[in-house]
Amino acid sequence: MKKLWWAVPVAAAGAVAARRSLSARRADERADDRWLTVTVNLPPTDVGSEGKPPPPLDDLAERIDVQIRPAPGDRGTELAARFKEPVPAASTSVPARLAGQDPRQELRRALRDAKSLLEAGEVLRPDAPPTTRPTPGGKLVEVFTRRSGGEGVL
Repeated sequence: MKKLWWAVPVAAAGAVAARRSLSARRADERADDRWLTVTVNLPPTDVGSEGKPPPPLDDLAERIDVQIRPAPGDRGTELAARFKEPVPAASTSVPARLAGQDPRQELRRALRDAKSLLEAGEVLRPDAPPTTRPTPGGKLVEVFTRRSGGEGVL
């Protein structure tokens, strides 16, 4: 009978872990429906209209939905975008993200570039490496710069 009492907490822990795994899987399925949003420091009339996205989002216009709305507290404009069709799970895996194959990276880059174009008039890129000969530190910076270009984060 004492051994049976040990089984109860183990079974309860297993049930909790299974439930968390299932809810995490459902959250991942809903993650494709999330809007990716940037705040542009311009009034909504300068950003564009609801039907026509600003460049470079207009290149993806057939594949995405775009919303342009005033930001809370009169702090500019929220520019939001999401894919119309769900993104395949295989293309959002960690290896796909590291290889630059995740389609969400393209949308994030387009949003970031649209914000830069609207606010500064040009897309700002990092300068060329300061040295002409490759160094171990320079290679590491190059890898991080290339990786952050896909999503804007390391």
